[in-house]
Amino acid sequence: MSARGILATAALALLVARAAAAQQQVGNPHGKLQEECAVCHSSQAWVPAHVSAQFDHAKHGFALVGAHGQATCRSCHISLDFRNVPSDCVACHQDVHHGELGTDCARCHTPRNFLDRSTMVQAHQVSRFPLDGSHLTLDCEACHTPMPQGRMTFVNQPVQCVACHLPQLQTAKNPDHSGLSQNCSECHATTIWTTARFNHASTGFALTGAHRVATCQQCHGDGVYAGKSTACVSCHQQAYNGTTNPNHAGAGFSTACETCHTTAPGWTGATFNHTWLSLPHHTAQCYDCHTTATNYVNFVCTICHTQAQTSPRHAAVTGYTWTSANCYACHRGG
Repeated sequence: MSARGILATAALALLVARAAAAQQQVGNPHGKLQEECAVCHSSQAWVPAHVSAQFDHAKHGFALVGAHGQATCRSCHISLDFRNVPSDCVACHQDVHHGELGTDCARCHTPRNFLDRSTMVQAHQVSRFPLDGSHLTLDCEACHTPMPQGRMTFVNQPVQCVACHLPQLQTAKNPDHSGLSQNCSECHATTIWTTARFNHASTGFALTGAHRVATCQQCHGDGVYAGKSTACVSCHQQAYNGTTNPNHAGAGFSTACETCHTTAPGWTGATFNHTWLSLPHHTAQCYDCHTTATNYVNFVCTICHTQAQTSPRHAAVTGYTWTSANCYACHRGG
């Protein structure tokens, strides 16, 4: 072979070697990805790659929605070989719940944002503790305090109010809750603590009249709730002792206030059922007939029914005398 032929052959071999080397350098690093290079790369610069809007990630089994649409490829595809990348959430996102809630993050979270509460609340509504009122606005960690791995934070948590609200129960002073039930829902709603309502009728002592506006402290200032006496005098002994019109203590009146009084404010409107006394006596004051303030067993008729008025009417009555005892002996109906 001539020198010229030898050179031509060498040149051809060099070109083939260079072509092979070039082919090796631009080999597809993405494995069996069936996409045109132009979908991500441009002729101006191979890197950085910019994914075209024409690329449909959903046809590869994982639609890019929400925050996933803004993530870079290498956020999920650590290797340029895009095959066999797991699609479960925990493959990319650290499970801060330590496996308590499973690996399906979509049960509580959305792709928009991990703090998106809409799905979390929906998931909570089918739990043992549906959220309502102020509970709907709380951060999860307000009730689910983070715990070291191995200790439950979400699963099997207590649903009793006191599990979270024991400090409020221990410090409440109006009224002092130390002797009360720890079931907050008996008095409180989930909206605000100050709207507490207690069904007092369930205790056998319904609140009526002035009792409806009394504060808990006025009756339960001694801290006694269960077994509290329902006798009027247990709260109103001072009023009983201080009354002079008529003098209750001096006359030895019964301490069962309900005999004469209702729960109307101010003790007004007291009435006593004499059973036998008829009109017009009902309009009289107690002291009109019971002139001895310390003894209401005694009564006087002759102050109103004078001798001049009554004696002429009894001229034909045998044994008539003008005394109160005789008046009552014959006129029991008044």
